[in-house]
Amino acid sequence: MRTFVKFCGLSTPEALREVPSGGAAGFVLGVPESPRNLAPERARELIDHLPSEAEAWAVVVRPPAELVHQLFDEVGVDRAQVYGPVPEGLEYLEIHHLVPSVPIPVPGAGGEAPKIPPAEDYPRVHLDAAGQASPGGSGVRADWTVCADIVDRHPGRKFVLGGGLDPENVAEALAIVRPWGVDVSSGIESRPGVKDVERMRRFVAAVERFEKGDA
Repeated sequence: MRTFVKFCGLSTPEALREVPSGGAAGFVLGVPESPRNLAPERARELIDHLPSEAEAWAVVVRPPAELVHQLFDEVGVDRAQVYGPVPEGLEYLEIHHLVPSVPIPVPGAGGEAPKIPPAEDYPRVHLDAAGQASPGGSGVRADWTVCADIVDRHPGRKFVLGGGLDPENVAEALAIVRPWGVDVSSGIESRPGVKDVERMRRFVAAVERFEKGDA
């Protein structure tokens, strides 16, 4: 696939095996209120089950610099998706492998356009619905019109669209926003925190149909 696909909130080897080639698995770490939260040690174990052609992402909220160091040095993630401010005291390569999550208004909320972090520091940027209690599975859709405007104003940037995606609407989101990648969590679950392998496969199939012009 041309489209980068990230499955977020994974917690079992079975789910990890469904991550498409060139995509990523997201592990929610340090967010105890989330039903998808994992201990760093468990994430380290699960990474061993990830297909070699896929990336491992940590998903964290307002992390201290010490946690970011641990994620890269001990847990072994490839990237860290950060909600909230990026901590000070990070090395250049750590910053370069962070993916800031930019809060996007929900449909009808209005407000000013969000600020996009500089490309020279952050090659990838995550777009998610604003105002969520915890990351990685709110099921709330970001305003796709706002997201499309951001993509248009920053040509060549690798934006990953999240927020309320599922197998039924991902093709429409791709057509409207034209992001570099998509991110899904609750939209591929049978219940909060439990991934549904069949929905994961349907999500990938929907992306593939869109790319072929069959959506």
